[in-house]
Amino acid sequence: MINIPKLRPGLRPFAMTLALSIAGMTPALAAGKITFVSQGGTYQEAQTKAILDPAAKELGITINQDSIPDAWPQIKAQGATGKPIWDVVDTPTSNCLRGGREGLLEKLDFSKIPNAASVPDKYRTPYSVAYEFYSTVIGYNKKTLKKVPQSWKDFWDVKNFPGTRALRNDPQTVLEAALLADGVPRDKLYPLDVDRAFKKLQQIKPDITVWWTSGGQSAQLLHDGEVDMTMIWNGRASAVKKDDPDVDFTFNDGILQNTQLCVLKNAPNLPDAIKFVNAAVSPELQANLPLYIDYGPGNPAAFKTGKITAKRASELPSSPENASKQALMSEEWWASDAGIQAKARWLKFMQ
Repeated sequence: MINIPKLRPGLRPFAMTLALSIAGMTPALAAGKITFVSQGGTYQEAQTKAILDPAAKELGITINQDSIPDAWPQIKAQGATGKPIWDVVDTPTSNCLRGGREGLLEKLDFSKIPNAASVPDKYRTPYSVAYEFYSTVIGYNKKTLKKVPQSWKDFWDVKNFPGTRALRNDPQTVLEAALLADGVPRDKLYPLDVDRAFKKLQQIKPDITVWWTSGGQSAQLLHDGEVDMTMIWNGRASAVKKDDPDVDFTFNDGILQNTQLCVLKNAPNLPDAIKFVNAAVSPELQANLPLYIDYGPGNPAAFKTGKITAKRASELPSSPENASKQALMSEEWWASDAGIQAKARWLKFMQ
């Protein structure tokens, strides 16, 4: 077995209550403090160096950290008490939308977060702002395939692109891929035509060798040659590619996703929490993230700082060039009744 870093939300190692005073600061010296929550593992280590340490130093505060694979149950539980212990959470956009609608998160006053002005509206919600980007892409083995797939249409074309295939056992991104394979334009995906997507999935279902359930599994399948092509997260694909030069992936037809920063309602350190969000999405600190991990900055202005080389930008999911080749996932649609029904239908499809 190879050691591939756990890179995606919900699948990183669980490590509750890190409680780190970062940037070498002590509470006695710090003017304030916040508790910041993310998903742990390699990802949280990277953002600590890239964003949290510099933000703590810049603001003169202590940033205590916590980590949890899925923040939603705790957001809900702490919100119910009216006295949360967390301040800022890095979590999938769907949690931010859900938490905002249920009154568990602060509605952000963006006039107090001027660095978010360079973040496009499509990368924000009333309760959150994009923090980092990743993509669901097509990974493949150049050595075993005569022709490599460059789109979901190619992935579905078993006649002209023969080879073993794997897809994720989850409707999110898979329904999008099916519709892209069926010719729906990237900017016309939503609202998803669920009937059309499942019809297209029935077409490919007999040719799917594995329906994977974790990012580590998808990477292992590709690395071990168990499949010739697979749906995979770009960070996972990059890790395998570094270990095996025969493996590659394409951002073309990728499905662009992000996690966002939100603030709990009645956060114990609300003023400092808002200041931190502003610092964390600044172009300068955002541009640090790709120095440590294969994720793209949530603020596109980071690409104009001069810190990210053209070569590095070409490897990142949210660079303007790569983002233009992809479809931006609508977490709002997946959080709607139609999205919830699609998830229920998926369970029947997989039976």
